Amino acid sequence: MTSTTTSTSTAPETVIEADPDLPTVRITRSFDAPLERVWRAWTDPELVSQWMGPRSIDMEIETWDMRTGGSYRYTARRDGEEIAHFYGSVHRVEEHAYITQTFGFEEMPEAVDLETATFRDLGDGRTEVDILSVVFSMEARAGMLASGMEVGINEGYAVLDEMFADGRA
Repeated sequence: MTSTTTSTSTAPETVIEADPDLPTVRITRSFDAPLERVWRAWTDPELVSQWMGPRSIDMEIETWDMRTGGSYRYTARRDGEEIAHFYGSVHRVEEHAYITQTFGFEEMPEAVDLETATFRDLGDGRTEVDILSVVFSMEARAGMLASGMEVGINEGYAVLDEMFADGRA
């Protein structure tokens, strides 16, 4: 895989890769927290709503059922105004190992992605999360990468780091 986009935040590094020949995006990040805590931060809606997305946006979770056959739906708000709506179906979950789900953006309903988030215990209380998204089209991926998604990812992961450090997650 050739990296076309790499983004870094404060340590640890978040790597965002886009294969030039396939409509995929891979996001890889390690966290200074054990696998069980990272898993909980990904699957508990109260925790997810605190860290997901950029700091300037609030995430209002309507449904967050991270079980095989479950679903999720949430709204992004800035200054109280709804700016985006996301939803998906949870295809398969293996606790502490992976989540495979669809990812839909209500404002672009034809562009449904398939995502797998894989969780790996790195030892010494650290965990790596690797997310591979198969995007609807190369054009959809280009739009995704140009949307500023890396800001939301990096800011969200920074908040998650803070939550691990202060015990909220």
